[in-house]
Amino acid sequence: MVRKYDFLVIGSGIAGMSYALKVASHGKVAIIAKDSLEDANTYYAQGGIASVTNTWDNFEKHIADTLDAGAGLCDGKVVEKVVREAPAQIKELISWGVDFDKDETGRFDLHKEGGHSEFRILHHKDSTGAEIQVSLIDTIRNHPNIDVFDNHFTIEILTQHHLGQVVTRHTEGVECYGAYILDQTTNEIETFLSRVTMMATGGIGCIYQTTTNPLVATGDGIAIVARAKGEVKGMEFVQFHPTALYHPGVRPSFLITEAMRGYGGVLKTQDGKEFMQKYDSRLSLAPRDIVARAIDTEMKTRGDDFVYLDITHKNAEETKEHFPGIYEKCLGYGIDITKDMIPVAPAAHYLCGGIRVNLNAETSIARLYADGECACTGLHGANRLASNSLIEAVVFADSAAKHSIPRFKEYSLREDIPDWNAEGTTLPEEMVLITQSYKEVGQIMSSYVGIVRSDLRLQRAMDRLNILFRETENLFQRSVASREICELRNIVKVGYLVIKQAMARKESRGLHYTVDYSNPDSQSTL
Repeated sequence: MVRKYDFLVIGSGIAGMSYALKVASHGKVAIIAKDSLEDANTYYAQGGIASVTNTWDNFEKHIADTLDAGAGLCDGKVVEKVVREAPAQIKELISWGVDFDKDETGRFDLHKEGGHSEFRILHHKDSTGAEIQVSLIDTIRNHPNIDVFDNHFTIEILTQHHLGQVVTRHTEGVECYGAYILDQTTNEIETFLSRVTMMATGGIGCIYQTTTNPLVATGDGIAIVARAKGEVKGMEFVQFHPTALYHPGVRPSFLITEAMRGYGGVLKTQDGKEFMQKYDSRLSLAPRDIVARAIDTEMKTRGDDFVYLDITHKNAEETKEHFPGIYEKCLGYGIDITKDMIPVAPAAHYLCGGIRVNLNAETSIARLYADGECACTGLHGANRLASNSLIEAVVFADSAAKHSIPRFKEYSLREDIPDWNAEGTTLPEEMVLITQSYKEVGQIMSSYVGIVRSDLRLQRAMDRLNILFRETENLFQRSVASREICELRNIVKVGYLVIKQAMARKESRGLHYTVDYSNPDSQSTL
C-alpha cells in the first residue's frame, strides 16, 4: 500500500506532536507511533520544562546555567535561541490545554533543579510530561488534517538509494522522500510518501540494561538516519540520571525526579552519611554528570548497589502533595518516602547527541528534519541542564514548521519509489537469537560504556559489538522484517555510534568521563 502526505512525522512525543500541530493547517499530516501516542519519553518526564517566566529571573541567567552545564561544548547561538523563544512556546502549550501548577497568588509554582541558579521549572505535580502528552494528544486526535497511525514501526527512510542510486556519506543532494513503515497489526510494510519528513523518535536508553526510558526508546531514528548516510554527532554524551529507584529486575527503572533534590532531598550512603560535600559545593544540587559520577564512585568504593535519597526531614503532607506519583509508586514497593529513605542508583536517561541539525532543525539530508532527543541541536553540549529538553523540542518544532511550511509545496512526491522487497526472506527460526542478542547489547554497554569509561573498556565493547553487528545484519537480510529484528538492528547500530564517538574523544568532558584522559581538551568541539 502507498500512502501520500504533505508532512510525515515519525514519533509521537512532544517534538513530533507539536510540529504536527504547527503544520497541520497547511497540509495533510501523518503521525507514526511505534505503539500508541501515549507511549513516548515525553509521557515519563516528571520534572518539568524550563523557561524564564518571572521578574527575578532573566534570560542571561538561564543562558549562563545552560552553558555551564554543557561543559564548554554548547552552541551559543542555539542556547540563546531556545532560552529567548521559550516563553512564547510556553504560552502556546497552555493554549493547547497544558495545565502548569500555580501558587495561591496565581503565579507559576516553579521548581529549582540541579544546575539552575533560579526557580524556573514549570511543572504539573510530578507528572509534567504526562500532562503535556495527554493535552497534545487530545488536540491531535481532534484535528481534521492529522492522521494518527498507532502501532506502526518505521523501518527506513526513502532516499535515492531506493531508486538504484549509490548514496555515500559524501554524496551531495541526498533527499528524503518518505519511509517504509511496518503496520504491526497486519505485518504489511507500507510505503509512506511525503514532501517533508520529521524524525522525532526519541532516545536510546534501551541500549543499556538499566534505563529510565520506556522500552520503545531503541534509538530507531538515529540508526535509520545513520544508515541513510545522514550526519550523527555527540553520541558519546549519554546522560545517566543519578536517582532512579533501585528495584532489581524491573525495567524500565522508575525515575525519582531531580525536583525532589531541589525540594530538599539529600543523598546519603547506606550508613546514613552525606557524601556530596566531597565532590561539589552545590552538594546534591550539582549538575547531573557530577552527581551520577559521585554516586557511582561511592557505590564502587563501598561495594554497594545503591545509595539513599532522604526527604524524611520535610513536611510529610507537603511531600505527598508535591510528589503524589512518586509517593504512590514507592508505597507500592513498601517505601513510605515521608518516613523511609529512597534507595536510588544511576540509570541511562538522556542522549545529548543525535542527528545533527541546524537552527531550522534541518538534517544533512534534504527534506528531512529532526527534533527532540533524537536530534543534536547543540543546546546541551556535553551535558544537558535539567528540564531543558522539553523546551528545546517545542522551540525547534516551531523553527522546523516556520522553515518547512513555505517550502513543502515545492517538493514533489516521488511516485517511482518501489514497494518493499521481501524476496528470499523467511520468518526467524528461533526468536531466542534476537532476544539474547538484545540482552547482550545491554550488558556490553552497561559494563563498558557507562558513567566511567577507559580506552580498554571501549575497545572491548567495540570488539564484542562487531560480532553482534555481523550476526544481526546476516539475520536481518534473511528474515521477514519485524519490529523485533529491526529494534535489535537499531540498538546495535546506536551502540556502535556511541562507542565509536566515545573512542574518538580523547578527553574527559561532561558526560564522557574516561580514566585515560582526566582533563578536558580546550580545543575540543561538539
